[in-house]
Amino acid sequence: MPTGGDRLKLVAALRERLGDRAAPVLETALLQERARGRIPEGWLLTGDAAEQATAAPVAAHRARRLAGRDVHDVTCSVGAELAALRGVAGRVLGSDLDPVRLAMARVNVPGVPLVRADALAPCSRDTVLVADPARRTAAGRRTWRPADFAPPLDDLAAVALGDRSADTDAECLRRHFADTPDHDLVVSTAPGLDPALVPWAQEVEIVSLDGRVREAALWSAGLARTSRRATVLSSRGADVEVTDAEDDACPVAPAGEWIVDPDGAVVRAGLVRQYGARHGLWRLDEHLAYLSGDAPPPGIRAFRVLEHGRYGEKTLRRTLAARGVGRLEILVRGLDVDPNALRPRLKLAGPHEATVVLARLASGPEAYVCEAAAPGRS
Repeated sequence: MPTGGDRLKLVAALRERLGDRAAPVLETALLQERARGRIPEGWLLTGDAAEQATAAPVAAHRARRLAGRDVHDVTCSVGAELAALRGVAGRVLGSDLDPVRLAMARVNVPGVPLVRADALAPCSRDTVLVADPARRTAAGRRTWRPADFAPPLDDLAAVALGDRSADTDAECLRRHFADTPDHDLVVSTAPGLDPALVPWAQEVEIVSLDGRVREAALWSAGLARTSRRATVLSSRGADVEVTDAEDDACPVAPAGEWIVDPDGAVVRAGLVRQYGARHGLWRLDEHLAYLSGDAPPPGIRAFRVLEHGRYGEKTLRRTLAARGVGRLEILVRGLDVDPNALRPRLKLAGPHEATVVLARLASGPEAYVCEAAAPGRS
């Protein structure tokens, strides 16, 4: 998409050629640019749909877990999940309450049956229900309360799973309990959601893509394979899964040659010990996510330790000056240190670059001066 003067020329040309249709055409082009890499190119979108749409690799991962099952996406929006499910799952159905998004989905995923329907009144039988509830209030604020999702997550679980203990008073639930069979359910939601708020979820899967944590997937009993799972997806194809069923024997010991910063999905899923045990690593401290070892696992960010000692700002400044460090990355765990405020006080100067890891250990604050290695290299 052009910028500056070129964009102004494009807008003028579109207005001359398309008249009143220029604005929606331009808006669609801008939304497609913003969603590039997350959904297929050329799709019809709305602003909210572009923001909420599941990234294509994440949707494809979920579809693989549902291979062969009949699936009903009850919040299908413009069709991101449907595109991944088509050809992988058994029969696929999409529904939504928004007629505009449904019309877009008909263009984006032709051939998939679509119907306008409320997620709290599923129009399918014996299917896996897939849902991605909106997580913003009417005022546009992000919410972490499942009851404030649209549709409310408790109500959705009650309808799908026949869970009468869910906290709901919706009249539609009472109407549909008698004649709606139980379904399996998988919900895409924010990775920060407290699992205690969704007791029906028998598996909580934290999913990241290219180093960025994208979502928590909540799987009902009929779909769960373990209690906690971290799924690390990569555009390079080196996907990794870690579960709570694995060995978690990961001792605490002083730093070795490398410090390893596990992927955010592993950290948020509470599976650092399992990940460390798998790769022969150890923890720097019981309460920190940093691991250490003699060699880093493939495809993960790691830092070769050059020297370390008790953290003090003056001591760190002298160490960096002696090494001629002029460019510095600062990573902090467990200490009240603002890297952006600390960096100018260190008076960096020189041709070299480094990474400093500041961590509060049981023995006190420690500073590790390191050189970073790109993922997969040592």
